[in-house]
Amino acid sequence: MSFVPKSKFRHVFGKALRRDQCYDGIRITKSSWDSTFTAVNPKFVAIITESAGGGSFLVLPLAKVGRVAHDCALVTGHRAAVLDIAFCPHNDNIIASASEDCSVKIWMIPDAGLVTCMTESIVDLLAHQRRVGIVVWHPSAHNILLSAGSDNKIFIWNCGTGEPLVEIELPDLILSASFNYNGSRVAVTTKDKMIRILDPRTGSELKSAKGHQGSKPSQCVFLRNGKIFTTGFSRMSERQYALWDEKDLSTPLTMQEIDNSNGVLFPFYDPDTNMVYLCGKGDCGIFYYEIIEGSPFVYFLNNYKSSEPQRGIGMMPKRGVNVNQCEISRFYKLLNNGLCEVIPFTVPRKSELYQDDLYPDTADESPAISAPDWFNGKDADPVLVSLKDGFKSTMKEPLKTVRRSNILDKMMKPAGGSDSPPAQTPSRGSPTPAAAPVVHAPKPEPVVHSPAPAPAPVSKPAPPQNEVKPAPAPAAAAEPVNQRQSANLSNTPSSNNVPAGALSLPPAFDAQTVLDDIRKLKLIIKAHERRIKSLEERIAQVEANVSEDDANI
Repeated sequence: MSFVPKSKFRHVFGKALRRDQCYDGIRITKSSWDSTFTAVNPKFVAIITESAGGGSFLVLPLAKVGRVAHDCALVTGHRAAVLDIAFCPHNDNIIASASEDCSVKIWMIPDAGLVTCMTESIVDLLAHQRRVGIVVWHPSAHNILLSAGSDNKIFIWNCGTGEPLVEIELPDLILSASFNYNGSRVAVTTKDKMIRILDPRTGSELKSAKGHQGSKPSQCVFLRNGKIFTTGFSRMSERQYALWDEKDLSTPLTMQEIDNSNGVLFPFYDPDTNMVYLCGKGDCGIFYYEIIEGSPFVYFLNNYKSSEPQRGIGMMPKRGVNVNQCEISRFYKLLNNGLCEVIPFTVPRKSELYQDDLYPDTADESPAISAPDWFNGKDADPVLVSLKDGFKSTMKEPLKTVRRSNILDKMMKPAGGSDSPPAQTPSRGSPTPAAAPVVHAPKPEPVVHSPAPAPAPVSKPAPPQNEVKPAPAPAAAAEPVNQRQSANLSNTPSSNNVPAGALSLPPAFDAQTVLDDIRKLKLIIKAHERRIKSLEERIAQVEANVSEDDANI
C-alpha cells in the first residue's frame, strides 16, 4: 500500500489564458543553448529574440498583451546572440543579459517599457574569455550577480561598481548554478556529471559528489531547507530527478525516473509553498511536485498537459501572482509559432477570504544587506512581505447598525394602533361607541336617534303642519336644558352657529358618536382612494405595454 501524504496542493491545476490575453507575433530565438530564453517579474516579461548581426531581447510591460508589432523596440546592445537573461529581484526595472560576445550587461528598463531600441547599457561586466551562458542574482544582497561561461569560470560581481569580487575556476563546463536561501552557498552542476557546493566569497569547494549518470545536461536548484534538487539523465537516457542533502552528497535521498524524453528538464522552485515545477524543453506539459519531510521526500502532485511543445519558459515571482484568484504560480511559455502563452496555476477554494495558508510571507523587493557587508562575511535571509495588501475581497460587507435608543423607543403606542384615536369616556346616558372598523370590510353606520343632523340656522323656522308647537316654558326652567344641550354639542362645529330660539336636538343625541362615524367614513374613503390609484397605475402600465408591442410589430 503506497503512502499518500496529505497536501493542500493536490488539486492544483493550470489553465492557459485566451490568445488575446497572451503575447503573440514574437520572433523567438532559434539558439540551441540550453536556456529558458525568458524572464518575468511583476512589471515586465523579457524574451530573447532572433536577430541578424547581433543579439537582442524583447521587454514588454505585463499589461501590453496581444500581438507584438513587427518593428517593436528591442534591447540590442550585444554584438552576438543573447543566451540568458535574469531580472534583478531587488529592482524590477533592472535586467542582466549574458551573450556569446563574452560580456554581461546590466540594463535599466523604463516603467512604461521601451519606446526606441536600447543600445546603451548602464553597466558592462567584462572578464570572461568565452561565451557567457548563465546569470543568477543573489537572493538577499544588493547588486551581487553570478555569471558562468564556457571558459569554465564563475565570477561574482558587484554590479554597483562593475568589479568582479571572486573568480572561481572549475574543471569542466558549468551547466547550472543556484544560490541557497540566504546566498551563503552556491550549488553547481558541471559537464563531468558532478554536483558541487561552493563558497561564493572565497571560491572554495565545500562538497562534491557524482550526480546523474547520463551524459546529457543536468540542472540543479538549492531548496530552502538545505536540500538540493537536481534533474538529469540515467545511463539509459531516462530523465530523472533526485534530492540531495547538502551535508552528505554521497547518496541521494531519492532518485526517480520520469520518462524517456530527451528534452532537458528545467526546475523552477517556489520556496513559499515548497513546490518544484519541471519544464522540459520540447515537452508539452509541466510536472509539479511538493517537497516534504520524510519519505518519499518528493511527492508527485499532477501534470499540466497541452498540445503545443514549449521552446522556453519563465516563472513569475510570488509578488506578481493574483491572490484574489488563489493563484500560487504563473508561467510564461514560449511556443514555436511565436506565441508567449500565460498559464496560471490555481488552488481551487470556495471561500472568498484571503487564504493565509497559501500565501505565507514572501521575498520582498527590498534587499536585506549591501554588497560590501555580504562580501565581508555577513549573511541575511531575504526581507519578507505579506501579500494580503494586494487582496481585494469580493464579499459584500455586512451592514453595521448601532443600537441607539431615541424618543420613538420611549413612546408607548395606543392600544388601538397608530391610527386609532385616544380612548374617551362616554358621557352618562349616551351609548358606548362601536369598535374601529376594518378598512377592507366597512361596517354599516350605527343607528342614531336623530334622523337628521342639526338644521341650518334660519331666522324664523316654520314648524311642520302636523306637529303642535309646544308652549314656551318658564325662563327659570329652560335655562338648565339649554346648558345641557350646549355641553353635548360643544365638539360639533355647527353648535356655535345655532341661534337662540332654534329647534334643539333631542337629549338622546351624542356628538361623540357622530365624530366616530365620520372618522370611520374617512378611513373607508382613503382605502378606496388607494385602490383606485393602484388600479389606474396598472391600467396605465398595461396600455404602455400594449403600445410598445404594437410599435415592435
